[in-house]
Amino acid sequence: MWFEDGSLVRVGEGDVVSLSLYAGKELTEDEAAALTAAADRGKLMEKAVDLLSLRPLSRRELIDKLSQPPRRRRKPNAKTVEPPPPDPETLRRQSEALRETAEGVADRLEELGLLNDGEYAKTVARHYAAKGYGVRRLRDELYLRGVPREFWDDALAEAEPDGSGIEQLARKKLRGAEPTRENLKKVSDYLARRGFGWEEISAALERLRSEEETE
Repeated sequence: MWFEDGSLVRVGEGDVVSLSLYAGKELTEDEAAALTAAADRGKLMEKAVDLLSLRPLSRRELIDKLSQPPRRRRKPNAKTVEPPPPDPETLRRQSEALRETAEGVADRLEELGLLNDGEYAKTVARHYAAKGYGVRRLRDELYLRGVPREFWDDALAEAEPDGSGIEQLARKKLRGAEPTRENLKKVSDYLARRGFGWEEISAALERLRSEEETE
């Protein structure tokens, strides 16, 4: 939509209908504010879809990215004096308004099925389980990505390893060396760093020792 001063605002067809816009219409202050808000939502929606097309995100990750204030661009040879930055209170209000708009965009994307924390949690859990990480590491990844805890159990149950993975990692770490006390301590520390619990580690090391004794 073009304004008399030559400025351009991009809005969706739904906003045109809901705001009853037409060529030549004179906007009140409230209508102008609503139009500006609709344009801001449209920009964030486009940005959100672009972000989700690159990789899946949790709701919190997406909102955090959308809520980041735009960087101020500096023109290297500009002779004009840049205006001073807004005061802290204005920045706070702008940040709150931006995050509120981002929340609304996330709500809409959830309605469209493009944002789903439950499915995202399963994707994250499967990914790290396939890379040979234990349940503790999977929980850490879900926490860091802001996935609500209500989705953890289903995701972890779907990605729960069968027990063979930890043994393969232990053997790989030993590299054919004898399972001495010192070597098993190194393997134990390694498995703990990968997110396996002590019971899992202890059982895997015991199986390695048993195999060595029977050979």
